[in-house]
Amino acid sequence: MIDESFTPQCKLCGSIYDKRRFDIGFLFCMPCGNDVAKQVKRCVVPMHKSNLVMITNRDDLIGINNKGGLVK
Repeated sequence: MIDESFTPQCKLCGSIYDKRRFDIGFLFCMPCGNDVAKQVKRCVVPMHKSNLVMITNRDDLIGINNKGGLVK
């Protein structure tokens, strides 16, 4: 049973935000969501004879474009 009176609260500041944001998977209000998004670092790297790959974990960059395989 779906609770129609449910009001989502931001995980950081506790303010109530729009239920439509919660329905599509957001756990933060707009101002806190912007702050969280600024903390995530992304890098796009080319793979050898392939396409571009987005990396979010710095440890994944070690040896990623080595022709002989992954070197760590």
